[in-house]
Amino acid sequence: MSGTAIDFLVHADGTAARQQVMLNRLVIAGWTGRDPVARDKHIAELEELGIPRPATTPIYYEVAASRLTTSDTIEVSGGESSGEVEFVLVQSGGKLFVGVGSDHTDRKVETYNITVSKQMCDKPVAPELWLVDDVAAHWDKLMLRAYATINGERVLYQEGALSGMLAPFDLIARRYGEAGLPEGTAMFGGTFAAKGGIRPADRFEFELADPVLNRVIRHGYQVAQLGIAG
Repeated sequence: MSGTAIDFLVHADGTAARQQVMLNRLVIAGWTGRDPVARDKHIAELEELGIPRPATTPIYYEVAASRLTTSDTIEVSGGESSGEVEFVLVQSGGKLFVGVGSDHTDRKVETYNITVSKQMCDKPVAPELWLVDDVAAHWDKLMLRAYATINGERVLYQEGALSGMLAPFDLIARRYGEAGLPEGTAMFGGTFAAKGGIRPADRFEFELADPVLNRVIRHGYQVAQLGIAG
């Protein structure tokens, strides 16, 4: 199993310290909305791009952990990929943490094989984590936001409170039961519909905001397109 080591600034119990986290498993959870109306809106949004409805909701895709990156640039094939802001659960050292990432996905490949499309692109994550226990009491108030720079214009691309998504322990239990998230696993927790529809961008920025403890985790990356020879 291919893995990757990522240096995070880890916040826990009122302290912050640099920590190298070894991740050997990556799971992308999809269609995780608590509200079936909002969930179905995102499904319909993808269907407009020719992407089939999921077999189950939620659904869990296995992706190589080596796709995780904190780089500020990713390279993609052609111009038909785009980002999605998601909270990211990380199990390390017997503790559960939360961060934020982008499930960057090739939309053309997604129309004929979603699992393969998830493997096509790197998955940028912010190099910072919070202990879930520190935010559990106000989890639903945490906010996800994403900004896309398209043709030189930076626009709000996605926004929503985590009250719209399955709670972390529910999301984990539906996949792993009482065993919990395996050590060394990162799980992306789902996303919101894009404002103005799914579309590619030259730059994608994303954040997880905690209005109760007044803190934000942010990250962004450029999207470099590689040519397609045929």
